[in-house]
Amino acid sequence: MTLTFNQKKYQELLCQYQPKVIKNEADNETALKVVEQLMYLDNRTPEETELYDLLVALIEKFEQEYYQPGVTSTPQSILHFLMEQKGIVSEDLVTVLGSQDMVTRVLDGKLKIDSDLAKLLGNFFNVDSSIFIK
Repeated sequence: MTLTFNQKKYQELLCQYQPKVIKNEADNETALKVVEQLMYLDNRTPEETELYDLLVALIEKFEQEYYQPGVTSTPQSILHFLMEQKGIVSEDLVTVLGSQDMVTRVLDGKLKIDSDLAKLLGNFFNVDSSIFIK
C-alpha cells in the first residue's frame, strides 16, 4: 500500500509548527526539538516526513553559516564559544578528552586539536568536526 501525500494535513502541520528560516540559536533549538519528535515516530506520515526534511534542511543551513569559522577564529575560540553557548564548563570536557590536564592544554591553545580530538569534540557538541581543524 502506497501512502499518498495529503496537502491539507501538511498545511495543518505547517500551521502548527510554523517553520521559518533559522536566524539564531533559540530558533535552532526549537527546530531541533521538533525534528527529534518527528525522528522517533514509529509510523511517520508522508506529511510528517516532508516537515522533517524541511526542518533538517533549515537546521543544516543555519549551522553551516553559524558555525562556519571566520578568518580570525581559532579552534580554541570556537571551542570556547560552543562551551559558552551550551553552558558547558571545562570539567564537562574531561569525559571527552580524558583528563583535566588535557582539557586545560586544549583550551589554552597549548595542545593543538588534531583530527582525533576534533572528532571527539564534534561528536560531543553535535557539530562538524572540521570546525576544530585549522
